[in-house]
Amino acid sequence: MSYARIARDGIWDNNVVFAQMLALCPLLAVTGSATNGLGMGLATTAVLLASNTLISAVRHLVSAEVRIPVYIVLIATLVTLVDMGLNAWAHELYKVLGLFIALIVVNCAILGRAESFASKSPVLHAAADGLMMGLGFTFALVVIGGVREILGAGTLFANAHLLLGQGFAFLELTVIPEYRGYLLMILPPGGFLAVGFLLAGKRMLDRRLAARAVEETAVPEAAAS
Repeated sequence: MSYARIARDGIWDNNVVFAQMLALCPLLAVTGSATNGLGMGLATTAVLLASNTLISAVRHLVSAEVRIPVYIVLIATLVTLVDMGLNAWAHELYKVLGLFIALIVVNCAILGRAESFASKSPVLHAAADGLMMGLGFTFALVVIGGVREILGAGTLFANAHLLLGQGFAFLELTVIPEYRGYLLMILPPGGFLAVGFLLAGKRMLDRRLAARAVEETAVPEAAAS
């Protein structure tokens, strides 16, 4: 599989959220703002990248009978390291995300990619898959969190400098000045609404792109005949 195909699968065609419908618990819990979504997405991407790489590297050393327990131990170790790292170097973000950092270990997408791809692929391909799946998940978190934050508070990436560091202060925007906000979008029901509408939008876009591709293929064939 080419790296371009791996990238397209991870970010769009086989997106963890919009295509596989996985990791919806942390998705709905932490996407009250785009900042929270970005922080959670980057933490999950780090775990996906490291776990895919390690599992691919040891795939010939682990017997099929014990592979799942070994994968879980590796993933749990990596999540613990990420959890400790966030607590040490991004404590404000750590306090906001709370328990959901530790719950990355039960994210179905991570074990799923370990079993379906990393355990059957070379290290570089597995690392690329982990990175792209993580970026696709981060993309989904940021988009959903951004929609909810704009409609709920009129801002985008609020408090990014506090949660992610001063280097992210440029992301902070006031999209709708003097906006009082629509509280429902920040609450859990708003997460379900945002996910539903975005899923519908992606599927409509995919159908239009597929139809256009069929039309573009049919025109040269008709001209040749």
